[in-house]
Amino acid sequence: MNHQALQDTSLRYFLEVVQTGSVTEAAARLNVAPSAVSRHIARLEAELDTLLFERRARGMVPNAAGELLATHARRAWQDIERVADEIQSLRGLKSGVVRLACTEGFAAEFVPGLIVDFQRQYQGIRFGLQVSRQADVPEKVRQGEVDIGITVSTVSERGISVALRHPSPIIAVLHPEHPLAGRGQLSLAQLVGHAVALPGPDSTLRQLFDISCSRQGLDFEAVFECDRLDPCLSFVRSGGGITLNGELALRERLRRGEVVGIPLRDREMNERHFEVQTLAGRTLPRAAKAFLEHLLEALGRPG
Repeated sequence: MNHQALQDTSLRYFLEVVQTGSVTEAAARLNVAPSAVSRHIARLEAELDTLLFERRARGMVPNAAGELLATHARRAWQDIERVADEIQSLRGLKSGVVRLACTEGFAAEFVPGLIVDFQRQYQGIRFGLQVSRQADVPEKVRQGEVDIGITVSTVSERGISVALRHPSPIIAVLHPEHPLAGRGQLSLAQLVGHAVALPGPDSTLRQLFDISCSRQGLDFEAVFECDRLDPCLSFVRSGGGITLNGELALRERLRRGEVVGIPLRDREMNERHFEVQTLAGRTLPRAAKAFLEHLLEALGRPG
């Protein structure tokens, strides 16, 4: 079914400009002429008797009226997807697309593993995954870019429904032959003097680490800093030192014995939570709902 046939063309063009911030970029993504996009925006503004964008040197930003219309248009598009999905579901769960966003740590093995297991039962379901910064995951859910967000969080998010939330403490990750690898528990103070690889300052993990060090008066200088998980893990596996991460993202690597994970007793290192997020008030398409149930079951929690 062509979902776009059910939605007004002007609203589709309008939403694309909101998302890209540019008539030219929107036109390229829609595969139409920029003049066509401009005409549809002008038509909407004429029908509503108000401007919808602030025209700036570097693009277009929706004003208050534009934000209201964008919220309506996204909801309308989601309702269209749901109705089309329900029609398709009369034939059974044989087709559909599940759109996901997750942080980089969950993208390496955790989410792909869940997808593979799900597709063994539902071979016709396709997936799109956006690997995003932690702060961007709930925003993509709010904007309707994805159906489900998988992330870590320390605060509640406006407009977000949390389908699953459980503690996601930060652990020390070491080479199996590291001198500290045999400990049952560690503190950040015990890591002082050892080489440590850390993520960049924008990550939740790094912020909690910095807060804990400041509170305790600990002086750390990372010997290796990277905003990606895999290079930090390679650093550990090569015998370079210690890194920090969550257990869930590393579960398969820990099981295979590639690295060792040791809990940290510091208070701040235990203040993160793993969350599965959806848009509050939205009825998910059948394929996304089935995958959400699969995810909850895989983690041993009821939906």
